[in-house]
Amino acid sequence: MEDPRKSSMRFFSDQNLCHADILPPSEIRARIEVAVLNFLRILASPTPAISDLPLINRRSSNSRACKGLLTQVSCIFLSHSFCTRSLMRANTAKAFIRVWKVMEMCFGVLVQEKRVTQRELFYKLLCDSPDYFTSQLQVNRTIQDVVALLQCSRYSLGIMASSRGLVAGRLLLQEPNQEVVDCSECGLSGHAISGDLNRLETLILKTDARYIIVVEKHAIFQRLAEDRVFNQIPSILITAKGYPDIATRFLLHRLARAFPGLPILALVDWNPAGLAILCTFKFGSIGMGLEAYRYACNVKWLGLRVDDLEMIPEQSLVPLKPRDLQIAKSLMSSEVLQENYRRELEIMVQHGQRVEIEALYFHGYDYLGKYIAKKIVQANYI
Repeated sequence: MEDPRKSSMRFFSDQNLCHADILPPSEIRARIEVAVLNFLRILASPTPAISDLPLINRRSSNSRACKGLLTQVSCIFLSHSFCTRSLMRANTAKAFIRVWKVMEMCFGVLVQEKRVTQRELFYKLLCDSPDYFTSQLQVNRTIQDVVALLQCSRYSLGIMASSRGLVAGRLLLQEPNQEVVDCSECGLSGHAISGDLNRLETLILKTDARYIIVVEKHAIFQRLAEDRVFNQIPSILITAKGYPDIATRFLLHRLARAFPGLPILALVDWNPAGLAILCTFKFGSIGMGLEAYRYACNVKWLGLRVDDLEMIPEQSLVPLKPRDLQIAKSLMSSEVLQENYRRELEIMVQHGQRVEIEALYFHGYDYLGKYIAKKIVQANYI
C-alpha cells in the first residue's frame, strides 16, 4: 500500500514544492552519468564553458510548511528555488569540485552494491582528495548538495544513516527470517536502532502499547527503562540522544505508519533546544527539506511545559545561554512554529531561564513515571 504521506503530495496547493525521490541504484547511476555527459558536452562545444551546478536552495527563506489533505502532519518542504555551485568563483570552486568527488564516490558504491556511512565516506575522501575534504561537516554538506542536485534521497545514493538511537518497551521487532527481539527485555541500554533504512523498512513490528514516548536525553531514557515505566504506562520509549538522526526519525515514522492510533508524546527540556528537537521530529529540518516529509510525525509536546514550572524548585532554573537565544531566534522566524509553541518560547525568552527534565528529581528519582502518567491523564498536549 502506498504511503499516504507520499500520495498526499498530489494534493498540495503549492505545485512548486520539491522533494527527493527514493530511486533504485540504476536510476541514480543514470542521473550521475547524465550530469557528467552534460558537463563534458558543454566543455566540448564550439564555445566551451564551465556551467554552474544548479542546486535546490536549502536556505530557510526557501522553505515552506505544508499539510496535505490526507494527513494531519505539517512538513517542511523546499520550493524550486535554485542556488549554484560555480568553478569560476573562488569562494565556491572547492565546493563545486566536492560535489563531483562525492558523486564519483557514490557511483562506485552503487556499482559495488555497497552501503557506506557518512563517516566512512569522509575517511575515504580524506585519503583520496585531501585538498578538498578536511572535515566531516564538509562531507555532510556536500552530500546534501548532491541530494539537491540529483533530487534523490541520501539512502538512494548508497549512504547509510549513522544511528545513535535506542528503543525500549512494549515492542517486538523481527527482521525477515530472524529471531524476534523483545525491546522490553533489553535492559536500560535499550535496543540499538539500525542505520540501514532498508532493514528498518522491512521490520515486522508488533506492540500492545498505547503510547510512543520520544525522550530527548539518553540518561532520562535509561531512567525510564530501568524503572520499566513502559509497564506502568503501556508504551514504547525511543531516544536519539539529543538532536534526532535520520535512522531514529525513520523508525519513529515507521511506528507511526504501523500503529496510526498511538499518540506520539515528546519529553524534552524546557528550553529552545528541547523545542527544536521536538520540531525536528514533528516537522523535519530545513537542511533536509528535500526529504523532511518522509520522516515527519505528529509528535505532541508532553513536557516539560510552562505549567510545570510551579513544581520546579527555583534553584533548578538556569539562565539561558547565548546558544539558547540563537536557537530561539531561529525558531521564532520559522514558518512551521505553531502559535502555542511560539507563546511558550516567548515566555522562555522573557524569563531568560531554562529547566532540564532532571529538575523533576526534586520529587524523587521515581517521579518521572508519575509525571508522565499525570500529563497523559490531563491530556494537556497539542
